[in-house]
Amino acid sequence: MARLSLRKLSVFCLCISAFIFLVITFQVAEELGQFDDPVHRWEAQGTSDLLTDEKIARSSEGHYPVIVWWSPLIGEQGRLGECGRNRCFFTVNRSYHALPSTHAFLFYGTDLNIENLPLPRQEHHHWALFHEESPKNNYKLFHEPVITLFNHTATFSQHSHLPLVTQHLQSLDSLTSHIHLVPLAQKNHLRARVLAPVVYVQSDCDPPSDRDVYVAKLMRYIPVDSYGQCLHNRDLPAHLQESTAMDEQGFYDILARYKFILAFENAICDDYITEKLWRPLKLGVVPVYFGAPNVRQWLPSNRSAVVVNLDTPPERLAEYLKSLDDNDEEYLTYLEWKRKREVTNEVLVSEMKYRPWGVQDLTQNNYIDAFECMVCDRVWENINRHKQGLQSKTWQAEANHLRCPRPRLFDFDVGPPKESSLRNIWRPSYDQSVKEAKAMRRLVVKNKNFTVAEFWKEVFSF
Repeated sequence: MARLSLRKLSVFCLCISAFIFLVITFQVAEELGQFDDPVHRWEAQGTSDLLTDEKIARSSEGHYPVIVWWSPLIGEQGRLGECGRNRCFFTVNRSYHALPSTHAFLFYGTDLNIENLPLPRQEHHHWALFHEESPKNNYKLFHEPVITLFNHTATFSQHSHLPLVTQHLQSLDSLTSHIHLVPLAQKNHLRARVLAPVVYVQSDCDPPSDRDVYVAKLMRYIPVDSYGQCLHNRDLPAHLQESTAMDEQGFYDILARYKFILAFENAICDDYITEKLWRPLKLGVVPVYFGAPNVRQWLPSNRSAVVVNLDTPPERLAEYLKSLDDNDEEYLTYLEWKRKREVTNEVLVSEMKYRPWGVQDLTQNNYIDAFECMVCDRVWENINRHKQGLQSKTWQAEANHLRCPRPRLFDFDVGPPKESSLRNIWRPSYDQSVKEAKAMRRLVVKNKNFTVAEFWKEVFSF
């Protein structure tokens, strides 16, 4: 009898489960049926709705403007993005090029390819460029003929429409925090026994800034522990040797013990400032910075980094670092802002307060969302102006939205070059990109598609 009762109970539970499943299924079917309603306006719940191309083709045209990621930074086939009161449909589907409701094309600079551009370009078509990377990734973008083809920009330049100068800085609190700070007495103890005063960690060797040649020369005059593949002379623990470990606590613990970190960028451009500067500042280590010529505009205080001038000989820099290494009082002047938890640079404070995006901050959009919404809002501004009988507003990128000078090579004698060195390709590559930029503009303004062969024929005509 007990087994029979148990069996009946099991059957009863199964029936109840089946009934609940059917109810939920009918509810889901009813909700999905709304997507087939020809007058549905896609009232999104939350920040965005994922949609299929088929649905958007039926329902979005005439309701929401379409924005195409032409050289994708994202991989979503279709998404209704919400930007405050405005909504736009974002897609990577290039077949929307000719759709009347397509208003903008977004380009990720590193992957921008001349082989297939969204041409012909209609009068209402906005072109928007997102490029936060080094110039070596796509040199031709850094010349006026190409950058001025775009209406909207988000680049590392403070002059772009959406500046990304502080893209690698989470917050001012992360700068002033003492969580990683190692007392100077402990650093001096380690310095005397096991560590060099200076540390260098780079695995992207021989970039356009020629930093490895400078550092190789510097190493002749002051000890430098080099953990990366470039000028390697010291090993990290096995679990920290992958590039993905560079944000791990163990890696931070190693760097924080040093007195100086060589924060040398891979390119020398105004505002091109990466985690190489912010990381030592967060750790309480004095950065020896080589990179953006205008870096002082962004430092937390006027004495928070040793800034290397292009014309500063390595031996002179070594002498200065040695003097700081030997003089605790003078060394600590570079950490005074950190000890007081005080950022006195009003430019940096203002930038962090008012930038319309955040880094690892769930309460804010990230900078990709902010870029998309900047374009979406501007598209809607012109749509509304058109409804009011007003002339469309025109946005135009300028040359200073993305600019870097020709790479410079140091003439130091640091021994025979490596066979695999890329050092000597950057200046010819830059010179070639000047011609490529002129050719690209000349062909784009004709407003029709062109072949790769036609592009190179144009390049070689200069």
